[in-house]
Amino acid sequence: MKTFEQKLHNYAKLAVDKGVNIQPGQTLVIAAPIDAAPFVRRLAEAAYDAGAKHVYPEWADDELTKIKYEKAPEEAFHEFPSWRAESREQLAHEGAAFITVKSTDPDLLKGVDPDKIANANNAAGAAMEGFRDYIQADRVSWLVISTPSAGWAKKVFPDEPEDRAIDLLWERIFSAVRADTDDPVQAWDEHNHILRAKVDWLNAKKYKSLQYTAPGTDLEIGLPDGHVWAGGGSTNTSGVSFIPNMPTEEVFTAPHKDFVNGYVTNTKPLNYGGSVIDQFTLHFKDGAVTDMEAGEGEETLRHLINSDEGAARLGEVALVPHSSPISQSGILFFNTLFDENASNHIALGSAYAFNVENGPEMNKEEKEQAGLNTSIIHVDFMIGNENMNIDGILPDGTKEPVFRNGEWAE
Repeated sequence: MKTFEQKLHNYAKLAVDKGVNIQPGQTLVIAAPIDAAPFVRRLAEAAYDAGAKHVYPEWADDELTKIKYEKAPEEAFHEFPSWRAESREQLAHEGAAFITVKSTDPDLLKGVDPDKIANANNAAGAAMEGFRDYIQADRVSWLVISTPSAGWAKKVFPDEPEDRAIDLLWERIFSAVRADTDDPVQAWDEHNHILRAKVDWLNAKKYKSLQYTAPGTDLEIGLPDGHVWAGGGSTNTSGVSFIPNMPTEEVFTAPHKDFVNGYVTNTKPLNYGGSVIDQFTLHFKDGAVTDMEAGEGEETLRHLINSDEGAARLGEVALVPHSSPISQSGILFFNTLFDENASNHIALGSAYAFNVENGPEMNKEEKEQAGLNTSIIHVDFMIGNENMNIDGILPDGTKEPVFRNGEWAE
């Protein structure tokens, strides 16, 4: 049985060597909370060992974030420092790789005015549009991972003492990213092979749309001509392979922004910027949300969907079997990186350019003509469970089973 230190070492090396796949002479940018500083140092060591030239940390602090929302003037939430956006774009242009470490307390901004949260997110989203283009076209290597924080761990394990809750969350993370296996790299290679088989099968089908049915859901999602399914590892435009998310259990593509009709209900809470949205249903017509209701966080959800014109449309459709390891853990993580890998999910907002043929070479107008949505947001939410059926509809109208009772039909 591996020790905590061995698993931590595996996790850091996995993130650097397999996640962003650092190349000799490359720069690595790590955005992380200050609570994760010990792990960031391990990431830096692994990166330099792999030949990195620079490692630049970008620190955040939940408590400072909360203080700003409580004390700063209203106009502060309409601004985002241009130097931060410009530096990210410059580093991306120079070929840097990017790791984001997430561990926000899901209840961090509970009770904060939703207008402030919406305004701050909109300002950041607009300012970071250029950098987001690098990410969503896979022009650079990027990775999202997580480490525990006290607030997050207590949310997941509320009946445990804080130290025990953190230890338990570490173990769940290690298991989800395969850092506790004898050979994590081989384990990821085998996992990617399984996901690739599903990707190849779906790409060969060329479905016109997907029909979702489940309690609270009856939704048809159109797919663009030339849509491309992806999953597991990816390859950036320089030809370097990388894995954008650890963990990942999904295969995904882009929906057509104008061809989504019906209604859909979430099956797991959505943690959006420190606020929880739950028990919500969205109604779609011709691609756009026309109505909504939520048992918790409805005002935050409404602000989210009104972020810009594209925020009311879908940018991703992802398939995950109910039997995925994260689902079978029985744990609700209140963290989209994990919860989305336990459930079929869709995303409001911008689409990934690589999810349509020649997408990375398209300009904004060409992407929209191809059916790809554009927005300053991209927010995944979970809609799958053991009762969900999905049919693939071929161009001639023939229906084929893709999912039955939450599992792959093929």
